[in-house]
Amino acid sequence: QVQLVESGGCLVQAGGSLRLSCVASGSIFSINAMGWYRQAPGKQREVVATITSGGSTNSADSVNGRSTIPRDNAKNTVYLQMNSLRPEDTAVYYCNADITTLQYRRAYIGYWGQGTQVTVSS
Repeated sequence: QVQLVESGGCLVQAGGSLRLSCVASGSIFSINAMGWYRQAPGKQREVVATITSGGSTNSADSVNGRSTIPRDNAKNTVYLQMNSLRPEDTAVYYCNADITTLQYRRAYIGYWGQGTQVTVSS
């Protein structure tokens, strides 16, 4: 019923930049918070940055000052712009969104995308 599709993952050199995109589609009634998470090999998934429907953002200390998380509510899309990339940013990046559907509007349910690989070479 609801799909989140990420794109933009790639191989990039340290110091470079990239922009990830995540589009939510399907029987969506409303979207509350959206966010980006990442999981490196052998590590737990961690939050990178989040944004509310009103535009309030939070980001992890590890990316603070190097990332922004713009959002286009009309397109049900959230982006992650990352600059000054480091090898430790290498991970699979996942999009998450809290969504109510046309069929179930009572509560937000968290949906995940399939992930997109970001590899930063030194």
